[in-house]
Amino acid sequence: MSLVDSVRKLIVPIHKEGYIFIAIGAVATLVLGQLWAPFGWLGTLITLWICYFFRDPVRIVPQREGLVVSPADGRVSQIGTALPPPELELPAEPMTRISVFMNVFDCHVNRSPVAGRITKMVYTPGLFLNAELDKASEDNERNALAIQTKAGIVGVVQIAGLVARRIVPFVKEGD
Repeated sequence: MSLVDSVRKLIVPIHKEGYIFIAIGAVATLVLGQLWAPFGWLGTLITLWICYFFRDPVRIVPQREGLVVSPADGRVSQIGTALPPPELELPAEPMTRISVFMNVFDCHVNRSPVAGRITKMVYTPGLFLNAELDKASEDNERNALAIQTKAGIVGVVQIAGLVARRIVPFVKEGD
C-alpha cells in the first residue's frame, strides 16, 4: 500500500453540501488572517470545525430482516410512544418513538433507519428552537417521512435545531 493510499484511508469524506461552507470559511480565514494573524488562526479552527461538521463517514449497516438502526449519530434522548405527525396522514394510533439528539460534534448526515420505500414525505417550515426541547418537535422546521417496510409503516421525522438549521433531503417519495 502506498503512502497516498494510507493517507486517503485516514481522510473522512465531506458531504457535498458542506463544500460551499468550507470555501466561505477558507476565504474568510485568508482575508482575516491578512488583517491580524490571530484572526487567521481562529478562522483556521472554525474552517476545520466546518469540515468536521460536514463529514460523511462510510457506514457499514447490518442487514437483517426487521432490523431498525439509528438514522443518526448522537444520543438516544427519549424512548416512548407518540402519535404520528398529522402531516403523514397515518392512523392516529400511538407508535414507538425513539428520539436521537445530535450535538454540534456529531455527524449530521442522516440515513434511513429501515429498508423500505418512502410513501410520503412532507417538509414543514418552522422555528429553530433547541431540538432537545419537547415543543421543538412541533414548532421547529422538520421533514417527515413514512417508510413502507415488510413489517409495516415506519415514521421518521428530522427536526432542525438551534445550530443545524437546514434539512436537505436527498431522497424523494418512491425511493
